[in-house]
Amino acid sequence: MIKRDDQTGLAMGGNKTRKLEFLLAAAQAHGARTVVTAGAVQSNHCRQTAAAAARFGLECILVLAGESDAKPSGNLLLDKLLGAEIHWTTPKRRDQALQEVFHETWEKGRRPYLIPYGGSNPTGAFAYAHAIREFLQQNISVNHIVFASSSGGTQAGMLLGASTFGYKGRLLGISVDEPAQVLKERVATLANQTAELAGLSEEYLPDQVEVNDGYLGEGYGIMGEPEREAIHLFARLEGILLDPVYTGRAAAGMIDLIRRGYFSPQDSVLFWHTGGTSALFAEPYQNLV
Repeated sequence: MIKRDDQTGLAMGGNKTRKLEFLLAAAQAHGARTVVTAGAVQSNHCRQTAAAAARFGLECILVLAGESDAKPSGNLLLDKLLGAEIHWTTPKRRDQALQEVFHETWEKGRRPYLIPYGGSNPTGAFAYAHAIREFLQQNISVNHIVFASSSGGTQAGMLLGASTFGYKGRLLGISVDEPAQVLKERVATLANQTAELAGLSEEYLPDQVEVNDGYLGEGYGIMGEPEREAIHLFARLEGILLDPVYTGRAAAGMIDLIRRGYFSPQDSVLFWHTGGTSALFAEPYQNLV
């Protein structure tokens, strides 16, 4: 089974749309006229933020880590089509550049609201607690949910939602870029912060967070044969498109786990499709898919 967050709307959809419902509400409550966020050149989060800003009449500034002469394809093409203002930086300076751009924007009187990388703060993560509630209301019985995990907001929200709304199965995040322990600690911390925001007394430890970091391949954003196989299998057997960075890697991990007998024949597994389809059409991946 597949949960289709690639169909959430907002310029080809994705999981960040759920987070942006809460983040844009917070921005409006603060009287913002501009939203500022950051990501990689082919960031799904940045593309959806630009779309959400356009929908609600806000300006959008994106701090992208990459080369300023990058070919406008995939998500970058959509960022520009959606009217985002783009500032370029390096991966190492991304967080610092984000803060600098935010402060410059504030000084210019443009009333910015800062959205963190991946939309992964307590406000954004809270959306995925409600996503678990939505899933449970659909009365689908599964005991494993598998999904891509990176900045941690989606998994943190799911963790909170599972304990709050009564999902008893397992939540397995396939890391796309971080060692397991780093991601476990990040998710637990964010889940605790989100619980506090919601006025809940839940407390989470890193050992409660399930992360598999066995499918990192050659690194973030580098598509290999496992991702390529997963993309082809989903397309040719289900007519569903995955992306080269997140869902392609997570699906490749799930497929390998199935082949190795990680799941029993009695298990029911749901793949939570977090979107990113537009990255398929990005110049770096066109000849690899």
